[in-house]
Amino acid sequence: VLRDGKWSEEDAAILVPGDIISIKLGDIIPADARLLEGDPLSVDQSALTGESLPVTKCATQEVFSGSTVKKGEIEAVVYATGVHTFFGKAAHLVDSTNQVGHFQKVLTAIGNFCICSIAVGIVVELVVMYPIQHRKYRDGIDNLLVLLIGGIPIAMPTVLSVTMAIGSHRLSQQGAITKRMTAIEEMAGMDVLCSDKTGTLTLNKLSVDKNLVEVFARGIDKDHVILLAARASRIENQDAIDAAIVGMLSDPKEARADINEVHFLPFNPVEKRTALTYVDSDGNWHRASKGAPEQILNLCNCRENVRRKANEVIDRFAERGLRSLGVAYQEVPEKSKDSLGAPWQFIGLLPLFDPPRHDSAETIRRALSLGVNVKMITGDQLAIGKETGRRLGMGTNMYPSSALLGEGSSISDVPIDELIEKADGFAGVFPEHKYEIVRRLQERKHICGMTGDGVNDAPALKRADIGIAVADATDAARSAADIVLTEPGLSVIISAVLTSRAIFQRMKNYTIYAVSITIRIVFGFMFIALIWKFDFAPFMVLIIAILNDGTIMTISKDRVKPSPLPDSWKLKEIFVTGIVLGSYMALMTVIFFWAANDTDFFSDKFGVRSLRNNPTEMMAALYLQVSIISQALIFVTRSRNWSFFERPGLLLLGAFFIAQIIATLIAVYAHWEFARIKGIGWGWAGVIWLYSLVTYIPLDLLKVAIRYILSGKAWDNLLENKTAFTTKKDYGREEREAKWASAQRSLHGLQASTSNNIVNENRSYRELSEIAEQAMRRAEVARLMEKNTLKGRVESVVRLKGYDTELNKDMR
Repeated sequence: VLRDGKWSEEDAAILVPGDIISIKLGDIIPADARLLEGDPLSVDQSALTGESLPVTKCATQEVFSGSTVKKGEIEAVVYATGVHTFFGKAAHLVDSTNQVGHFQKVLTAIGNFCICSIAVGIVVELVVMYPIQHRKYRDGIDNLLVLLIGGIPIAMPTVLSVTMAIGSHRLSQQGAITKRMTAIEEMAGMDVLCSDKTGTLTLNKLSVDKNLVEVFARGIDKDHVILLAARASRIENQDAIDAAIVGMLSDPKEARADINEVHFLPFNPVEKRTALTYVDSDGNWHRASKGAPEQILNLCNCRENVRRKANEVIDRFAERGLRSLGVAYQEVPEKSKDSLGAPWQFIGLLPLFDPPRHDSAETIRRALSLGVNVKMITGDQLAIGKETGRRLGMGTNMYPSSALLGEGSSISDVPIDELIEKADGFAGVFPEHKYEIVRRLQERKHICGMTGDGVNDAPALKRADIGIAVADATDAARSAADIVLTEPGLSVIISAVLTSRAIFQRMKNYTIYAVSITIRIVFGFMFIALIWKFDFAPFMVLIIAILNDGTIMTISKDRVKPSPLPDSWKLKEIFVTGIVLGSYMALMTVIFFWAANDTDFFSDKFGVRSLRNNPTEMMAALYLQVSIISQALIFVTRSRNWSFFERPGLLLLGAFFIAQIIATLIAVYAHWEFARIKGIGWGWAGVIWLYSLVTYIPLDLLKVAIRYILSGKAWDNLLENKTAFTTKKDYGREEREAKWASAQRSLHGLQASTSNNIVNENRSYRELSEIAEQAMRRAEVARLMEKNTLKGRVESVVRLKGYDTELNKDMR
């Protein structure tokens, strides 16, 4: 730092705007600064902006805190420190985000429902038992305790926590470390995944697309063009371009095989090329050079037609987001490293790009099949984003960041919220843009996931419902994320989604079970207490609760089928199913009590002794009936269809039978005066088991009926809220548009193109119609892709810098 006319080393924390600092190779820039006069500086700011390559900064340009200097040395003046820097603004967005998760909301809703149900039962009992029936104070307290002990889902926090903890352990084995438990539940409902490009979808490592190499010299093939470019590259202390080109050889040693290096000309900002003078095995001298295409073309003094063709190739590469690299060759008959040599010969053009990971395309395809829409959000150029999207099959309907901030004619045709929802991605974005994209998707009722690895991703990672930091992410990204991947790429996410949906299914099964049991205990025992004035012992309810909770703990390892689509807490389905099933079980318990206590039905039909006027044995019979049907309910709620056809986990099955053996032995042999219970014998136990089995079957019928009734509305909601490109009225077009839809699906990378078998057993006409509507909708907004791009970018910069737009209009 230059202070008082002297240079001295100081801590970065004491820098203030206006300080002059010296920046050199290897330094981490301590604050946002503006470069002064000097040679250009090469800066790696990929962790901040997501750009794939180091960028060259010249005098008067800005450098950002946290960037690393790769080449050069220059002085700069500090203009922002602390929270006012690019890095600091991202950190501020992270700190300002504090959301209440869906899981907490659901637990609160279910807890409130159970408490309200119990409160209703208690109020009714208090009103009826004391003012109307004039019951004893102690009897009333016992009945109230029965409702409290049996109705409150005491095990819910433990069961759900254990389920998520076991799921978190399983995810860690798959390469996903969970920092926030509830992220598992939210990942199960994720329907939009916003992914950073650099280092996540791609390797963040330059490569040469050999298929696109253009050859301009006769008698030379693509392999020889790459070899000459490799000879003009360093084999030690390589930069990204040198490493990419040498890496294209089958063996990096080929770059110097059978030649002797005489002189290497390193890259410099003036000539913008490298060159190697070498001697081959025959003693002939040669020189190979690579660099900026314009410099190489000027070096070769090419004819106009060659120059025109080369410029066309360069433009074609640029349209696809590919960086061009020219290659030239000359002979050196003078055999001197300082001689001019023979005329340069223009050899070819190499396309450089950041290649997608080997598993990215398959991962995106699988994500789409699971109902998760993947959007690319990158700080790179729009053309690069489109090319990556094309290669990955995720679409090219992408927009520049200016589309998020522009107003008026630039994006007037489509609202920004709808534009974000329809787009396949956005390019040239800053942390504020990523944060805004995630926020708006959440406002559209999407469960949004975000993956990233840089400081620029941290605010969006924190804001997203599920923030996922990929392998080798920066500390800032890891700190903001909910899940940290230990394996490169996104393939781990698909495994995590499937595992999360299985975990979610277990939790959802338990919540339906808990609501049903609350309704069943509260209303079943309330009617028995009020109609027959039968006081069930609180101790027996406690035993039922202990055995039930012990059994239900094993649901954390139950065998379940993950949902094929994003799953979410449908409270309406949970409450309706719980109320119906609970009310049915309460009714069956009341009917059983009436038949055993007031009639001789069981005595006449099965030859067992009557339980009339025998409250202690009636207590044992009622206890066994409630215990069996309550625990058997878990087999109904755990299955999506008929419970008889979905095999439960062995642990759950074993726990159920052990608990019921204990319950049956208590009912048969127990003689506890303090609990007012006396054994009923094996005859009554057999009758109660038969009664429970008969009354169990309608539970399955009711569950299937409820889900069938609710599924119509749920499907309509899915179409209206989640599927953006289709409506129910369009399903009549299936057969007419099936072939065209399949072609569109192939075009967007959703399936391999086939000439026959357009519709097979795994793909319905309805699905193809949806894809057709998607493509048609995309066509409607595609024209916005490049519209007023320059104007929009200027508007974006003006807004980000905080300039007065009205003053700008007046000046114009």
